[in-house]
Amino acid sequence: MKKLLLIALMVVFIAPTAFAAGAGGVARQNTGCGLGTALFGTNADGSSVLQAFQATTNGTFGNQTFGISSGTSECEQPKKFVQNERLNEFVRANLDDLAKNIAFGKGETLNTLAELMDVPQAERERFNRRLQVHFRDIFPDAKVEYAHVVDTILSVSSRG
Repeated sequence: MKKLLLIALMVVFIAPTAFAAGAGGVARQNTGCGLGTALFGTNADGSSVLQAFQATTNGTFGNQTFGISSGTSECEQPKKFVQNERLNEFVRANLDDLAKNIAFGKGETLNTLAELMDVPQAERERFNRRLQVHFRDIFPDAKVEYAHVVDTILSVSSRG
């Protein structure tokens, strides 16, 4: 019965604020994004108590991390995350062709990889050579996982 009463109170007092959640405001600057931000919205701007509830809700349920990685709950997905997801998908789908292109130091798949990684056109030849030199690190064996390939490419390409 107590749970039902608590849910009813939440619906009456908290749910309406979810529709009023704004894109900015003092509370959002203080507490970030997440379920608490979506629920309490701009109503928390003038209240340190509501901001505390907002921050606690964001942190307690682990929804802030999910919101950031998924772009939900009033959160924005970081550009780098989206870029890395595309990179992961590309490498996963083109692993064999990418291995051939890196071994040769050129090719369409390698050019696309460089584009996905925002390598400037003027630095592409150097990028290709660097990956070619580190081919054995990137592809240590025939059963290499794409995640290892991506991690090693990022590591090798970020070195001076």
